[in-house]
Amino acid sequence: MLSLLTTLIVGFIVGLIARALKPGDDKLGLVMTTVLGVAGAFAARYLGLAMGWYHEGQAAGWIASVVGAIVLLFVYSLVKRKGGAD
Repeated sequence: MLSLLTTLIVGFIVGLIARALKPGDDKLGLVMTTVLGVAGAFAARYLGLAMGWYHEGQAAGWIASVVGAIVLLFVYSLVKRKGGAD
């Protein structure tokens, strides 16, 4: 239970950092910011495993997690813009 709570808190912080670093106005709530951060960390971990940067059971670092979240934020912005008018 504690690891889930820690994951959510770290994901929220990573999501906030990614939103602060990416230019533009992203209208995401607290839940989507947390999901963005957690998904960015998972994406960075799996890419790191595939590239041989991380070993099995090793978590991605903060910088890699933020970079992964920024990439997902760009993808989210492209999909949202293409999907319809705001």
